[in-house]
Amino acid sequence: MSSVAIIGDIDTVSGFRLGGVKKAEVVNTPEEAIAAFDKFLDEELSIIIITQLMANEIREHINRKIGSDVLPMIIEIPDKDGSSGGSSDQINDLIKRVIGVEMVK
Repeated sequence: MSSVAIIGDIDTVSGFRLGGVKKAEVVNTPEEAIAAFDKFLDEELSIIIITQLMANEIREHINRKIGSDVLPMIIEIPDKDGSSGGSSDQINDLIKRVIGVEMVK
C-alpha cells in the first residue's frame, strides 16, 4: 500500500490529476461514488481522498466498509464550492480508529 486516489467532481479531480494523482474517479451521483470507493478499496490504497459532499452522501457505506481499519486513510476535502460543514471531525475519527480512544474536547 503506497498509493493515493481521489473521488469527486470534475474540477477537484482535475486539480489532483494535475498534481500527479493518477488514480482518480469523477463522480456525480452517490451510486457512482460507491462504485469508485469500492474499486479503490479493492486496489488496497493507502489514502482515498473524497470530497465532503460525496462523503456525506455515502457516509454509511464508508463506515460499513472501513469499520475500525486504519488503512486506507479516508481524507475528506472541500469541493469547488467550499466546505459542507456537515462532515464529522476527521482527526477525532482517525484517532479513535487508530488507538481506540475517543478524544474529548
